[in-house]
Amino acid sequence: MTENTQTPSTPNSELPTQYAPAEVEGMLYERWVERGYFTADAASEKPAYTIVIPPPNVTGSLHLGHAFQHTLMDALTRRKRMQGHEALWLPGMDHAGIATQNKVEQQLAEEGKSRHDLGREEFVDRVWQWKEEYGGKILGQMRRLGDGVDWSRERFTMDEGLSKAVQTIFKKLYEDELIYRAERIINWCPRCLTAISDIEVEYQEDAGELVSITYGEGEDTLVVATTRAETMLGDTAVAVHPDDERYRHLIGKRIKLPLTDRTIPVVADTHVDPEFGTGAVKVTPAHDPNDFAIGQRHDLPSMTIMDERGVITVHGPFLGLDRFEARSAVVGALRQQGRIVAEKRPYMHSVGHCSRCSTTVEPRLSMQWWVKVGPLAQAAGDAVRDGRVAIHPADMSKRYFDWVDNMNDWCISRQLWWGHRIPIWYGPNGEIVCVGPDEQPPTGEGWHQDTDVLDTWFSSGLWPFSTLGWPEKTPDLAKFYSTDVLLTGHDIIFFWVARMMMFGLYAMDGEVPFKTIALTGLVRDERGKKMSKSFGNVVDPLDWMDKYGSDAVRFTLAKGANPGTDVPIGEDWVQASRNFANKIWNATRFALMNGATVEGELPPVEQLSATDRWILSRLNKTVAQVDAYYEDFQFAKLSEALYHFAWDEVFDWYVELSKTTFFAGGEGAKASGRVLGEVLDVLMRLLHPVVPFVTETLWTTLTGRESIVVAEWPSDSGFRDEAAEAEIENLQQVVTEVRRFRADQGLQPGQKVPARLDLAGTQLAAHEAAIRQLLRLQPEGEGFSATATLPVAGATVALDLSGTIDVAAERKRLSKDLAAAEKEKAQAEAKLGNEAFLAKAPDNVVDKIKGRLAKAEADIARIQAQLEALPAA
Repeated sequence: MTENTQTPSTPNSELPTQYAPAEVEGMLYERWVERGYFTADAASEKPAYTIVIPPPNVTGSLHLGHAFQHTLMDALTRRKRMQGHEALWLPGMDHAGIATQNKVEQQLAEEGKSRHDLGREEFVDRVWQWKEEYGGKILGQMRRLGDGVDWSRERFTMDEGLSKAVQTIFKKLYEDELIYRAERIINWCPRCLTAISDIEVEYQEDAGELVSITYGEGEDTLVVATTRAETMLGDTAVAVHPDDERYRHLIGKRIKLPLTDRTIPVVADTHVDPEFGTGAVKVTPAHDPNDFAIGQRHDLPSMTIMDERGVITVHGPFLGLDRFEARSAVVGALRQQGRIVAEKRPYMHSVGHCSRCSTTVEPRLSMQWWVKVGPLAQAAGDAVRDGRVAIHPADMSKRYFDWVDNMNDWCISRQLWWGHRIPIWYGPNGEIVCVGPDEQPPTGEGWHQDTDVLDTWFSSGLWPFSTLGWPEKTPDLAKFYSTDVLLTGHDIIFFWVARMMMFGLYAMDGEVPFKTIALTGLVRDERGKKMSKSFGNVVDPLDWMDKYGSDAVRFTLAKGANPGTDVPIGEDWVQASRNFANKIWNATRFALMNGATVEGELPPVEQLSATDRWILSRLNKTVAQVDAYYEDFQFAKLSEALYHFAWDEVFDWYVELSKTTFFAGGEGAKASGRVLGEVLDVLMRLLHPVVPFVTETLWTTLTGRESIVVAEWPSDSGFRDEAAEAEIENLQQVVTEVRRFRADQGLQPGQKVPARLDLAGTQLAAHEAAIRQLLRLQPEGEGFSATATLPVAGATVALDLSGTIDVAAERKRLSKDLAAAEKEKAQAEAKLGNEAFLAKAPDNVVDKIKGRLAKAEADIARIQAQLEALPAA
């Protein structure tokens, strides 16, 4: 095992009888922070290990998704710190443009005001005040969870340094002609009054209407179908496929647009699917992205028919109506003119909604700022393709490539006041000037700055390097970039991961922002259902922390963390993790009371019992297994491995087997006490990254050293003792089989039974006292008469059950169970012998029946053995 380099003081063998997380967690965390354990040193010669936290919104509070990912990131950095790395886990928050502005506007509305009453400058000041007073709640909650972040490096996407980074990269992109301004179709939220990106639109099936309308007059007519009848007011063409014989005679002609005084052309476009609907498509270039593309190809005019709030602006009877009111009014007017051919309600179709407020998004032609993503996305894809960045699990790479290889230009302007204002100034004669962070904007009459701000994801895309001081060449940037791991949910590959890849490679001259992208699943309820307020299944992790402790929540989340797979979680599982923490506490308390120690060297191997050699061999294998799982981000497997090693092998077997040694005293007890101390020392260090609080308390009590946070990570010493493992495995087989037999006979666990143990020719003779104690077996006395004999692992255990059970009743019960097992076997054999059934049944069904047959055969053999072991009536 790895030696601990901390200077020990006198270990303290006193522990309270019960573990009370609430009494120690807060105190321990503040002690860790005060001692600077989480503060990284850029001047250190240790190898760097860096993770930047996905910045939570300044408006947010800790939810289970945060707790899940933070637990895993904390485990990674705590382990690396213990392995001797200069570990930096950098915290911070995102300014959350839309969400934060909405919060403050709601606050103003309660005062009877709007942001326009304050003006831009005063409103922004008000947002900063809100941020200082209410924002950042999640930071305190992160402390509750035990996040080992470097608080001295906490960043905010609107702080001075990060703002400078935003201006710097904007100007660099602008000068490299990778940022441009153009009028395009964007996603517009009439509630938030801003453009939103494609990935901020959430699609859901809505019950709408599909209306078929006759366009034109006389012989020059055709029928179009639409779910948004109000947009016909902005139609500037009808498109048909050039090879569609039904409409060939109309191509190039102009037809009457209903409800207006206009005529519009019929154009031929291969975009139109002649097999879909009527094969004729109304074209509204200013309100549909596909129609906009058709309009560009045919040089059609674009007519904007709604304002920013979705209110109709076209002169006529619909002027001033909300878009949904106008929809009904337009259909009614068309119905009166006899132009409605068909109406279908409800018509279920996919409709985009704003991810912030759920308002139906309106495609809208608008002048916006864009990033030309082609070369940036190419670089982001190549970095994964050539192996500079690994995506884990690897099968998630396809989703990444599907996005970066087909990315559209990114609309980065938002019509908000809170955020990084676009650093563009317009002059009185059409001049456009991009101003960098150290430059003075142009002054004089007629000059003004662009009123829009940048998309929040623009600044958070700079997070891995801007937080380390870029564009300055800082010691932090030199030491900690590239970062090592980006651990985040698979659901924000598109929002955040791809943007960081693009900007990191661009700003840092091809140096990747992170070496590994470790993608997690989403946290769901115990039934696998998405957590949602509307479902009533949202859980506040703080409630569970209050009730069960932070370690219990962390361990539960880690046990469910299979790479890229969603994580179901329920309160029963948290309670089970709390029980695990209690088990660790109670077993360690027992060990300390019975001489467990880390003082001195381990005794030579030849002086150790088989039990001691077995647990040390298993310990080293566990260290190797846990290390391998960490390297593969298999948190569920490493947690499960530690759980079973601790609970099953250390506490249920080794501690129990050692009790006879401890009670006997002498040199054997001293050796086992030192071995038990070694096992607990290493076990606590292995568990610490996932359950930091209980392990800190127990480890410092056991060792007398300063803190497990800065203890050395265990390493596999290479010690293996396969013979000892085989010997103890045989012992376990004997104990397990006899326990099963006792239970089958209805004996109480504490009920003592006379027994004769024949251990001749086995290695179990040295363990007879332990076997008898574990099985509550008394020595055979006078009148001993074996009523049951159990051969197992080369040994024979003879039991005298005279007077302990009702033999007749037990025989009757077992006979009934045997008949049921034989019936199950016969049914399974009949199905598997039916060729017609086998020809039709799916493989999984056949495999299930084979499993039933195997179980029935095993049950029959077991029950027959139990019947044979019963004494004669």
